[in-house]
Amino acid sequence: MSRPARIEVAVREYALLGEGPTWDPALSRLVWVDILGRRIHTYEPGSGRRSVTAVAQHIGAAKPRAGGGLVANLRDGIGLYDAGGAFSWLRHDPVPGRRGNDAAVAPDGSLWAGTMRYDERPGGGNLVRFAADGTATALLDEVTISNGIGWSPDASLAYYVDTPTRRVDTLRLREGRISERTPFASVEPGAGYPDGLTVDADGCVWVALWDGGQLRRYTPHGSLDRIVDLPVARPTACAFGGPALRDLYVTTARTGLNDPPAPAGSLLVLPDAGHGVPGTPFAG
Repeated sequence: MSRPARIEVAVREYALLGEGPTWDPALSRLVWVDILGRRIHTYEPGSGRRSVTAVAQHIGAAKPRAGGGLVANLRDGIGLYDAGGAFSWLRHDPVPGRRGNDAAVAPDGSLWAGTMRYDERPGGGNLVRFAADGTATALLDEVTISNGIGWSPDASLAYYVDTPTRRVDTLRLREGRISERTPFASVEPGAGYPDGLTVDADGCVWVALWDGGQLRRYTPHGSLDRIVDLPVARPTACAFGGPALRDLYVTTARTGLNDPPAPAGSLLVLPDAGHGVPGTPFAG
């Protein structure tokens, strides 16, 4: 089940809480964030060029927009950056003690954005769908640490992680709302906690294990079929990138660790790890 994988440091960085890698095909670059460092990072594998942009508050995720720029899941709501970097709010909804966490763009171009409490109070977060015009639809209430989100290749299922449950769940929608939530795969106690995820072209679900130092791949039936050991304790999320979507990028964290190893906080890559599914930019 576990087999050696070639793991490289794509970008040497010291992110406190690296998260949310996403391939931007329009600009041939990877986008990710440092939540606690309040930074948006980009990296172009073809040229090696990269950029780092400071933001005003904690940022859980940044995803490409159809017209250029980025949509961001921020502490106080959903923000928009245009192609020139100018900022505006799509939805300003500050809640004391709460911040945005992971987010993903659905196949229909909407943004699914999760939140959590800074104190990780059980039930203090949610998952909300944002349409292009900012219309918000609550999908899940009373989650604790809203994390990984992805879709099956045929878009019939969403995959979702509320980290303390130690599960990946499947979600089915009817008329824009979740009609069914079913456990898909569980992580055993002591093996870490499921964090961010991505789905490959075979319909397999790759999950990063916080405090587990691993990536795990589950078949479409929920069976564990591959384990990749990583040189960091806190991988946070993964995404396929590169022109052919064959390289698997992994964000990592160093927050809360005493004397973390050198790669902690860097962007890692597993070359030719599989085949990803093209993403959809946010329609707004």
